[in-house]
Amino acid sequence: MKKLLLILTLFITIQLCADNLKPWSTALQNLTEQERNVIVNKGTERPFTGKYLNNKEEGLYTCKVCNAPLYKSEDKFNSHCGWPSFDDEIKGAIKHKPDADGRRTEILCAKCNAHLGHVFKGEGMTPKNTRHCVNSISLNFKKEAKDDELKYAYFAGGCFWGVEYHLESIKGVKDAISGYMGGHMKNPSYYDVLQHKTGHLETVEVIYDPKVVSYETLAKAFFEIHDPTQTNGQGPDIGEQYHSAIFVKTPQERKTIEKLIKILESKGLKIATNIIEGDVFYKAEDYHQDHYEKKGSKPYCHAYVKRF
Repeated sequence: MKKLLLILTLFITIQLCADNLKPWSTALQNLTEQERNVIVNKGTERPFTGKYLNNKEEGLYTCKVCNAPLYKSEDKFNSHCGWPSFDDEIKGAIKHKPDADGRRTEILCAKCNAHLGHVFKGEGMTPKNTRHCVNSISLNFKKEAKDDELKYAYFAGGCFWGVEYHLESIKGVKDAISGYMGGHMKNPSYYDVLQHKTGHLETVEVIYDPKVVSYETLAKAFFEIHDPTQTNGQGPDIGEQYHSAIFVKTPQERKTIEKLIKILESKGLKIATNIIEGDVFYKAEDYHQDHYEKKGSKPYCHAYVKRF
């Protein structure tokens, strides 16, 4: 009788798990027995056997069942535990639930309830002090697409928040990233730059598609969204880190900037913008990225003025 009750209980548990996943029934039908054991029955794959344990490629880890994005490759680290480990999750992607054993915390896909593994805190393995221990078998991986046709341009024109805001809005620009360029210190922090310890300028890296927008168009926009005649500052932001400059990577880029400066000087403007040979670009801290978008406001020291 006890054996019958145990079998019945197990069947009901499996059925309830499957019910939670019903909207993705087609994907469930295609699961192997081993995948079903982990994803539906909350089992665990053997340590050091998972497909993504040692994966170091850049990309996105998604749910095996519903393909929802779960983890970024930049948050993956080697915990030596035998399963892929992440110290952060994509916001809203993971559901945390007390485990049946009463000791651990289970993690599930928030969209379809597929079992992923467990999360542990307080181990001190990374600064975030969190370890998502995830079964490879619960995941898919999308390698980050590399578009060899994309190009990069580098502009410094005062506080990088405003430069990023304006240049990112141009059609053909894939991304604009705030950072530091032109100094002598490796991996500078915002505090280092602010204290004038590094010689870096606040710079924006513009990633663009040359089939859609030209380098000259970007450079013209740069000269029109800040005051290129102001030295060591932009608007109320004063300091050598705010000086106007363009970091060029090719002779053609230099020729383009020199041509535009001559046009501006012919209109009576005394241009302070320096042309500097390309250097190492260091991405600024995350809280600097997309500042005005996060804040829901517009730049206070950058505004468009037609100059061409």
